[in-house]
Formats: sequence, C-alpha cells, structure tokens
Amino acid sequence: NEYKSYLRMSVYFDQRVLTPEQSTHTLMTWHPRYPFLAVATKNQHMNANTGTVSIFHREGQPLEEGAIELECQATAMRWHPTKKLLAMGWENGYIVIWIDKQTDSIAIPDGHKSPVSVVSWSSNGSRLMTGDERGVLVAWRCDGKGNLHQLQNYQKRSGFTHCVFMPSEESSAKNITFLARAAVEGNEAAMDMIDPSKPAKMPGGEILACYVASEDGMVYSIDEKLVIKECVNTATLIKEMFIHDEKKVLVIILHNLTMVSYSYEYDYNLTEIAKVRLAGKSSVSSAIWITNGLIATAASEEIVRVWDVNQDANFCLYGATEVVNCLSYSKNLMTLAAGLMSGKVIMWNHKSGLYDCDSWAYLTSVDLRDSFVQIEWCSDFPYLAANNISDVLVLNKQPITHFYDAVTAVVQVGPYEIQLQQFSPPALMHLRTDMHVRGVTKADENIIMWNNSTVIVYEVDIKKNHSKLIGNFNAESSVMVAYMQTIFTAETNRICLRNFQGTIKQVLDMTEVEGSPLHMHIADRYLVVYTSNGFLKSYDTYRRETRQSNPPKNLKENFPDEECVIRSIKVNCNGTKVAILASKSASSPDPRLIVWYCETDVLLGYDFGKGKPLKPFGKNIDCKNRNLEDFITGSRPSYRKVVKAVSSTDIIDQGESEETANRYPIFASWDPSDPRVLVVQITDIPEDPNEKNKDLSKSLQEALGLIKAKEKKPTANPDNIVSLFVTQDNGVLLHDCFTLNPSFLKFIAVNVPWFFFIAKMDERKDPKAPPLQPDKNIRERVRSVSMKNFLGLENSTPEVRKAMLDFAYEMTIGNMDEAFLAIKVIKSETVWENMAKMCVKTRRLDVASLCLGHMGHARGARALRDASKEPELNARVGMLAIQLGMLEDAERLYISCQRYDLLNKMYQASNQWSKAIATAEIEDRINLRTTYFNFARHCELSGDYQSAINAYEKSETHRFEVPRMLQNDAPALEEYVIKSNDKKLMDWWAQYLESTGQMSPAIHFYKASKNDMALVKVLCFMGNIDEAMSVARDSKDKSACYHLGRQLEKNGMYKEALEFYGKATAYTNATRVCRDNGFDAELITYALYSTPTDMIQCAQYYENINNYFDKAVLLYHKAGMVSKALQLAFDRQEFSALQHITSNLDDKANPEVVNTCAQFFLQHHEYTKAIELFILGKKYLEALDICIEQHIRMTDSMVENMHPETNKDPEYKKLLYERIGECCMSQGNYHLATKNFTQAGNRIKAMKALLKSGDTEKIVFFAGVSRQKEIYIMAANHLQRLDWRQDPEIMNNIVTFYTKGKSLDSLAGFYDACAQVEIDEYQNYEKALGALSEALKCITKATMDRDLKEQREIEFQRKITYVKKFIAAKRTYEMDKEESMKRCASLLEAPSIEQAVRTGDIYGFMVEHYVNHKNYQKGFALLNELRAQLPGASLNYYVDQSYLDQITENLGVALATERQVPPDAGHGHEEIEEDLGRYLD
Repeated sequence: NEYKSYLRMSVYFDQRVLTPEQSTHTLMTWHPRYPFLAVATKNQHMNANTGTVSIFHREGQPLEEGAIELECQATAMRWHPTKKLLAMGWENGYIVIWIDKQTDSIAIPDGHKSPVSVVSWSSNGSRLMTGDERGVLVAWRCDGKGNLHQLQNYQKRSGFTHCVFMPSEESSAKNITFLARAAVEGNEAAMDMIDPSKPAKMPGGEILACYVASEDGMVYSIDEKLVIKECVNTATLIKEMFIHDEKKVLVIILHNLTMVSYSYEYDYNLTEIAKVRLAGKSSVSSAIWITNGLIATAASEEIVRVWDVNQDANFCLYGATEVVNCLSYSKNLMTLAAGLMSGKVIMWNHKSGLYDCDSWAYLTSVDLRDSFVQIEWCSDFPYLAANNISDVLVLNKQPITHFYDAVTAVVQVGPYEIQLQQFSPPALMHLRTDMHVRGVTKADENIIMWNNSTVIVYEVDIKKNHSKLIGNFNAESSVMVAYMQTIFTAETNRICLRNFQGTIKQVLDMTEVEGSPLHMHIADRYLVVYTSNGFLKSYDTYRRETRQSNPPKNLKENFPDEECVIRSIKVNCNGTKVAILASKSASSPDPRLIVWYCETDVLLGYDFGKGKPLKPFGKNIDCKNRNLEDFITGSRPSYRKVVKAVSSTDIIDQGESEETANRYPIFASWDPSDPRVLVVQITDIPEDPNEKNKDLSKSLQEALGLIKAKEKKPTANPDNIVSLFVTQDNGVLLHDCFTLNPSFLKFIAVNVPWFFFIAKMDERKDPKAPPLQPDKNIRERVRSVSMKNFLGLENSTPEVRKAMLDFAYEMTIGNMDEAFLAIKVIKSETVWENMAKMCVKTRRLDVASLCLGHMGHARGARALRDASKEPELNARVGMLAIQLGMLEDAERLYISCQRYDLLNKMYQASNQWSKAIATAEIEDRINLRTTYFNFARHCELSGDYQSAINAYEKSETHRFEVPRMLQNDAPALEEYVIKSNDKKLMDWWAQYLESTGQMSPAIHFYKASKNDMALVKVLCFMGNIDEAMSVARDSKDKSACYHLGRQLEKNGMYKEALEFYGKATAYTNATRVCRDNGFDAELITYALYSTPTDMIQCAQYYENINNYFDKAVLLYHKAGMVSKALQLAFDRQEFSALQHITSNLDDKANPEVVNTCAQFFLQHHEYTKAIELFILGKKYLEALDICIEQHIRMTDSMVENMHPETNKDPEYKKLLYERIGECCMSQGNYHLATKNFTQAGNRIKAMKALLKSGDTEKIVFFAGVSRQKEIYIMAANHLQRLDWRQDPEIMNNIVTFYTKGKSLDSLAGFYDACAQVEIDEYQNYEKALGALSEALKCITKATMDRDLKEQREIEFQRKITYVKKFIAAKRTYEMDKEESMKRCASLLEAPSIEQAVRTGDIYGFMVEHYVNHKNYQKGFALLNELRAQLPGASLNYYVDQSYLDQITENLGVALATERQVPPDAGHGHEEIEEDLGRYLD
C-alpha cells in the first residue's frame, strides 16, 4: 500500500544479477509469493556447453546452495505456487526439483527422453504437468516433502507448448455459483454434485483440471481423473493461453494475430464464442493477462494494445517511442511495464476498478541501455527483472527521498544522483555518487547520504557548484537525521550521535521496554524518536549533550484496540508538537492526523475520514496543568512556565469539510519558522475489496438470476493540500484546502509564504504529439507555489509575513477584530483581494463586502449585493467566488447548496458549455431549453452553424432561428428543411417558394407539410380544379374546402360548390346557392345547420312555395320564432309539425302560445297533450278538470310538474294540492293522494287515503311522523282489523297508538277484546284476567261521558269478579272438590255470567269432575243443561271427547260431537267495530 500511495514518487535502482561469466541468459522467473528469482543460463567455457539455474534473492544476491548445474541447458522451469520449490525441465528430459534449505536437488530421469518444453503447477501445487518436444505429457503428484510421483503419461503426435490449470476457487460460494448455472442448463454431473443427498463432494479450493496445447494447434483438456480428450484444433501455433475464470472462458492468442475465445462447461468441453483479428504489424511478440478480462499485447508496434474480453473492445497505451517487444504486469502495484528494443522500460499505472483507456496513466520510463527480451515483475514486491541475454538486471522500486531545511531543497533524481536547489538566491546543483542512495539529509552546508550500510558526507557550495567528500563510514542504519556537526543514526536499541567521520560522540540508549528506534525527525534543535514498541521520545540537542525534553509517550496505550503502525513523525520548530501519521494495520491507512502536545501530553488531531477536527483523546486527556521543571534538569528559558493543557471545550467546532472528507494523510510538514503552521497532503481512502460471498444459498440465487448486482465504476480524485493551524488554545484548525496541481508529484515542504512540490518529468501519452516546450526551470525538480494569502507579498518583509499569518489565524478562529488589527499596517490592494478570497473559505460576506470596497471592485460589490436575495448562504458565497475568479470554489459551493440554476449560469458565463448542458440535463431541467438556446447563440457567433442548428433544435426554437441564421444561404436552408422533415419548416419554405412564384416546388413542399389549404389555393390558382377537389375530399381542412367552394361557385359548378360548402360548414353560402339556383330539396339540409337569420330567410322562401309548409314551420321553430311556426301550423293544420313544436316547448315558452296550443289540442280531443300543455302553461286547475271530466289518469310525472311557484298564494297551493289529492283518490292512486294531501297540510285526509291503500308499513310510519291524536287513533283502529293476535308487533303498535292518541276508552275496549280472545281461543282465564285489569285501568283514566264511564267501569268490575271466582273455583278443586263444585254451581246461577265466563267452560269443568268420579248420570244431566242453554253448541268444544265417550259407553246414550262456533264467540267485539267505524267515517 505504501508503494501504491507513492507510485509516482519513486525511482528505480538497477542491480546486476551475479550469474556465471561468459554465459547466455535463456530463462528467468520470479516466485509468486517470495522474492526469489530463478535464472537459467547457458555456459560456454572450456569448449563445454553446460547449463545452470541460479536462485537469487530480492536485489540480485545469490542464495547459498541456490545453483543447479547440468551438462545441458534448462528449457523450462516453474516455481511452486506456495512453497519455496522450483521445478525445472532440461534438454536431456530430466525433471529437477530444487527445494530451499536442502543441500541436494532431486533429479528425476524418468518420464521424458527429449527436451522438456512445458512445466506447469496446479493452483495449490499438488499436481505438476510436464511436456516435451516429442509429444509426451506426464502428470505428477507432489507430496508434502516436494517429492514427485508419476500418475499418468500421454503420447501425442506433436510436442507441447502450453499448459494452464484451472484457477483455484477462492470460496465455495463462487464454485456453487458455477455449479448452479451448469445444473440449470441440464448438466447431470453438476446436478449430482450440487445435490446434498448424493455422496459426491462439492469441489472447493484446488481444481486439478487443465488445458494443454501442442505445436500443431491442438488443445486438449485433462480432468481431475486424468482423462484427456481433444477439444479444439486451431491449426495454428499458439502464442498464449489464458483462463478467464469469472466468465468461464478460455482465451487463446495465435501467432497469426488472432484471438479466439471459448466458453467451457463443467465437463471442460469448449465452445467458440468469439474470434477477433488483432491489430499489429507482424506476429504477436508478447501477450499477458492483466486483470478482469484485460489482455495486453505487443505486435512489433510502438504502442501497447489492451483488449477487453468482457466488453469486446480495445484501446491503446501510448508513450513508447520504439517497438515494444515484451510486457509484464504487477497486480500488486497495478503497473504495466513494456520493454523497448532500445533498452527502455515504459510503465503505466492502472486505476483500480476502471477498465477503459482513461483508467491508465503514464508513469515513468527507465533506461537500461541494452535491449532485452524478457521482463517480469515480482508478484508481491516492487522488483522488476529484465533479461537482455548477456545480463539480468533487477529494478528495485523505491520512493523518492528528499529533504528541505528552509534554504535548500534536496531531491533524489536517480539511483545514484541527487539535486540540490537553492531558492534565494536561486542556484541548482547535481551531486552524483557511486552508491545507491537510500536516504539524504542536510546539516548546514553538508549533505549526508546513506544506503542502510554506508554513509557518505559531502561539503557543498551550491553557488559555485562545488562538492567535497569529507566523510565516508559504515553504519547499519536505515534512518538518519543531522543537526549542525552531528549525525544521528538509528541502530538496534540505541541512537548513535556521530561526527562526519563516523566517530560516536554520544549514545542515546533505548530500554528493552521501548525497543529499537524506527523513525526519527529533527527540526532546529529538537529531535523526536519513535521506537518499535510504540514509544515516542523527544530530545533537545541544544546543549553539548543531547537530553530528553519530555517524558516518553506510549502511543500503544492510547490505541489499545488498534494495531497501530506509525508511518511518519514530524516535530515543529519549537519542539512543542509532534505530527503523527499512522495506519490502522499494515494495509489499512488511518485517516487521522494525530498531534502530540509534548508539554501537556495530550493527543489532538484532524480526522480526514470525517473532515473535522478530533477531540482530545488518549490516556492523559484529563491531565491538569503540569510543571515540566520536575522532569527537566536543565533550564529552557522560553518554556519554564506552567503550560495550560488544552481541553475539549477549547476546541473550535468548524463542522465537517467536504473537501477533506473520505481522505487520509500521506505526508506532513511543519513550517520551519512558525510553530503553528502544519501542511498535509491527503489522498483518497482506498476502497476495501469486495468480500467474497460465503452464503451458498445466496450464491445459488445469484446463479439462477434471482439476485442481480449493479456494477459501479469508482472515480479517482486528485490529492489535496491542506494547511492547518495547530495551537495550544484552539487545537487543530483547518485553514485552507486546494487540489494538487497535476504537474506536481508530491508536496515536500512549507516555508511561509511558499509551498514546495516535486514536479513531474516530461511525459507523453501519444507519441505523435509534439514534445513539451523547454522551460527555464525544466531541470528543477522542486517548484515553489505561493500561498493564496501572500499573492503579491512573496518578497515582503518578515513583519508583513507575520502580520498576514496572524490575520489568517484570527480569521480561522473567527476573531475579526484581531484579524483587521493584524493587517492594519498593510496597504496593498493584493492583500485585500487575498482577504476577499479567504472570505470564500470562511463564508464571511460582511468582511468580503469591505474587502471589495478597498479593492475598488464596484462590479463585484454590486453582484454581491444582488446575491444577498438568495436564501442559501453558499449561493451568496458562490457569487463572491465568481467575482474573484474562483470558479472551482463557486462550482463546489453551488453544488453543495443544490443551486444548479446558478451553477448553470456560471458555466455559461465562463464558456463551459459542456458542463452547463450536463447540469441542465440532470439537475436543472427547467432551464434546459434556455441553456441549449444560449449555446446555439454562442455557436452561431463562433461560426459553428452545425452545432448551432443542433442546439436550436434541442431548444425547440429551430423553426424560427435556423431560417434566420441561414437566410443568406438559400441552398443550405433548403437542404436543412428537407433533412429536418419538419412540417412547419416545410410549410414555411413552401410559402417562401410561393411568394417567389415557384409554384411547382411549393406544391411539393405543401404536400410534404400536409397544408391542404395552401395546396388547394395554389392548385386553384394554377387551374387544376380536379386535383384540388381530390385533395379537399381527402382532407378534413374546412378552410381548404371553403376556398374550393368559392372557386367552384365562381366557375358555375354549383352542385360541387354545395358539396364543399357543406364540408367546410359554410352553411350560409350553401343556403344562398340553393335559394339562388332553385335547389329546394337540398336547401333544408343546409338550412337546419345554418344561423337563425338564414333559417328565417329559408323559411320565408319555403312559405312562398307550395308543399313545403312543413319545412317552413320546422325552420321557423328552429330559428326560435315559435309563434310564427305555430300560427303557420294552425293555418295549415299541420298536426305533425305542431306535435313536434309542442314537444320542444319548455317552461320558458310564451304562456299565450302554450295556452293556444292547449286549446287547439283540447278542441281536437287530444286531451293528454292538452293536459301537458296546460301544465306547461301553469294552468293546473284546468288540467285537473280535464283529468276528472275525461277520466284521464294522473301520472307521477304530471303530478310532479304541477308544482306552483314559491311566490304563489298559500291558499292557492293548498287548494291545488287538495284537488290533486282528491283526483288521485277518485282514481285509486292512494299513495299519490296521500303525498298531495300531506303537501296541502291535510294529514287527516292523507291518513284516510293511506288507510284505503292498506299499506300497513306506511300507515305505521305516517302515524309515527304525523304525531296527531286523530291519526294515532285511526292507525290503531286500522291495525285492529289485522291479525294482531298472531303478530305481537301489531299489538304493540295498537297499544302505543291508542296511548299516544289518548283514546283510553278504545284501549280499554282493545284489552277487553284481548281478554275475550284468551278465553275463546285458549281458555286462559288468568291472561284474560290480566287484560281485563288493564282495561279497567284504562277506562278509569279515560276522559268520556260520566254515565257511560261508570257503566263501563261496573261492567269491567263484574267481569273481573266472575273471572276471579271461576279461577278460584278451579284452584280450590285440588283441596276441596265439593267446595269447587258448589262454587261452579253458584256461578251458573249468577246473572249475566255469560258476558264474563262462558257457561260451557263451567259445565265442562263440572262434567269432567263427575266423570272422573264415575258419576256418569250427574255428568249426563249437566250436559243436558248445557244443551238447553246453548242449543247450537257442540259438546266436545267445551268437554274433552274422552269424557263424552265414557258417558256414552256407561249410559248407552248417543251424544252429538260436531264442532261448531259457540254462539257467544266474538262476544264483546261489536262495540269495538262500532268505534272503529265511527273513526273511519
């Protein structure tokens, strides 16, 4: 990851590999995991040809016992994918295995007898395939000790050239996806493997299948069971074979510039899916697999072609000036290297996640001087091996080392060379050594360089370009710093202080707890050290002996849950603060910049991941004031006071900054004179690679198409430079942020008012492009850029610089008074402009307005005042940025507040039309047409008419603007009209041609534009009437038909003119032609659709012609002259016309006319029609008289229409409604009568009508809503006529209505009837007694004649007495039967007993008693008495038949049993009937 971060900030060291002399290098290969390089050589010495394979480490150092030599050459070799094991094939057919740390190699003579041409391992190294030039292929199994065991051998007709194994499955989820797809497609083997019920094991990890290719172009597949079969015959020599595992595709590149893609199934059969002819001058010299379907090829050209197998596309990489002959790609570095014939290596960097031409950036070039035939990257390390036959070189990639000390910048420009650049006065010097430079520093006028083991010291005079070696010594140290005459070297568990000759002057020991020093940095006299165990220590080198200035800080205690990896430490100029860059782990950068406040032992910082400052954190954040004198034995005059510890309440909350969010710091530098200023370079946080999906069920769903994922291409942002203020009082504050200039590689230092950057070298993507123009500073690798605040003040005095820096700080913390006080002494207009630009960052528009005033920027002040109406602060600040020329800031501000309309205007004003159009199309659709219109005007003024036409069309203004633009170029305008196929434009062009007399072309364009009116007009003008008539008939254009009708009438073709007048709905013209030419029959057709005036004229015309009076009547009526139409109909006795007229009359018709019509129909016995007209004329009484006299039944509609106006006399309304009701009553329409009686207010008559209808439900409802005494009584009387005995609801309504009607005497009678029913029907004297009691209560409360009331009361009391006695006699029967019989006998003798108790019931009770006691004679005697009193009654009605049968059997007499209604049944109802009849009348 460090190498990726500093990809453009590196140099390459070339190191020659120490191979045998007088040897030719034939092969080389890197181990895929370890930095081991195997080189095969052909040795030619002492007339003997031997071959050697040597193993080298990292930078070309040979390994002990890492050489294998045979008396023949090595022809193929391949490293084991995971172990330090190398398999080699030799000319004699031997297979030799070299294993690290084993003295002897393993030689296997069996298997091959000819030169071995193929050596290939499976993905995990458990299987090895070897092939030779005679067609023998051998499969080997490799055990854990590295021994080979032959599994199978094959013999084919030609030698083998390639073998590729299937890649290992990284997860079972990926494999199950493939299996699922195969199963869906019907592959039985895949079905068996995916079926959990089958014993077959699902594959995972290593796949032992492979494809092999032979010299004759044949491709074979070998499965896991070592079954070989032919798949494809290319008939051409194969250059390379690749497997695209994600797409399940085998890609084959042939020597004849052809690339063929085959899809393979789970049984490894191949199906051709694509065949592409590769571009190139000759055969393919090199082809490599990059990543994700990208293949790079070189074919004797000065370019590298990249082919995208997924998208079936290709693009080119430029930068090479000569023929490319070999390629290599590093997946770890994402770098493609191309070897040129001249010995140069060109490199391109690939942006992660992108797969097009824009994702590649030219990186650098390295000149190795000699042409080479092979280059290869080490997989996991930044080493590139290059083979030029005579030598093998290893290029080691290392970040550029640099140093800055406020006077001079020192930058490494090559492996052996550095550049010294002095800025004031400007001077430049190059210093070259014989040592690979690993690090460089400077102390006074001395340059110190080292390479981990050797240190050299030069005394330099940059002005005179002179250098002198003053020191050269050995020191095992990779980290060094220098101060004055002392070099600090970091060694094991100590720091040695040496002079320039290497003599140790002092040793700073590190305890075992602290560990060895890893990082050091010195500023002025203050040194900070970070140790391997996480301790941060600070020293003061001012005195003769270097002493520790603060207690050690254990950073690991402050990051207990994180694997903290410190990448860099930097101390400020007064030693009070240390900036720390860390990583969460070795591969994950920490987005935080951490600052250690040495004197208060507090950690603060800035979180670039979130874009906001950090709050104090760490172990000692709660510490109070600390006095350092207890720790420091010496004295520090400027820091002997007690220092205030910063707390979270002192931190100024600046909010989150979008510019700094989602980034992490890669370099930091303090200002060498101001301890507050810290500048950081930040870059994008690398995205974590997508985790493999381990959920098999989800992978299966993905394979079956149930889950679809969207791919998103990430975009890379340029690095930013961030300036910060770090103070004791306010913590870490963001001051400014700007984008790193693309021409710069890296930020290296800050020295107010300058930033210093390392510039890029000359680079060209297109070899045809001209070289860059020389610049006076083209040799200078370090460039200075002025701070925004100091533009125009770069050469000012230190006092002015301090004032501006204080102003910037006060502005940052929001202290405006102090800020203005700081720059009070400055009178430069540039200062005010810089202040205004700072206001864009701080969003202080009040300050900006003041600055614009001091600048004299009237236009900007006016624009800022106008922008004050905008509701968003960022929109107002954006306008300020525009006025100050800060378009990028304005763009960012407008986007942040989503004011895309203002952003669009800014793009247009700044001539950024592509951005303006894109913004309008996506975010500002309401102004899209306006944007296109403005762009069209811009293109028109620029002379780009075609772009203007396209923009005018998109703005939908082309119909006017394009003809205006092309008005002076008639041919171009005509061509545009024809191509546009726009009807309106064609119509306009036809009018233009017509105006110039070009009738034939005009007719053509009128037809194309579908302008039938204009076409007919031109045709008529040319005399082509027939064609004009054809066009008009086919057209629906009324104007065209009208114009043609006029022409036909003018030409005397009246019939045809009528046709087209009708089509044009020009009925006035049509009626005029009919009247003038005697077309009487056709006249009525057009007159009915004409205007009223025309209708009257036509009616008058018909009135003067016989046999057309009905049409005249119709037209008069249609024209609204109803009286005239009626008069004419009466005169001519036109009944049908009269019927038609009257049917259309409404309430707005003239009453006299309506009355006349009604009388006319009455005279002619059309009573129904007469009634309707009388009703229409509001003569309702006359209509009713006719209904009654002529027995015309009243209908609902007639009654509905007989509604008098609301302002009519109420008495009239009442009379009318009563007349209607009586009429309906007489006709038996009782419901309608009820309705009208109700409207008349006569509810009694309404109730009587309803009673006659017999609708019980409505009677009950009407009585309930009427709430009148008489109606309640009438309803109750009606309900008594119904079968209330079987319906309890009716009985309840009767009681309710009598009660509400206060007719208690009637209610008493009803209760009396109820009692009689209980006696007659059910012989239930108990219920009868209850009913009689209720009747007595009611009659007692009733209001009626006093004598009648007393009489009724006596009657009810007597009935109650008799009933009670009879009930008592029956109840005493069980206790005293004789007494019961005596009481019954006495009741029979009581006067008027029959009105209360039926004598038959008394006799029956007594007969049953005597029969039960076998006294049949007495029972028979009682029956005879019953017959005597009730001669017509049937005995079994009162006596049970069983008792009668017993008397008959015992006495031998015959008794009549025929049931008849007893003579007293219904007794007591006559009075109720009489009352009901009285109320009904």
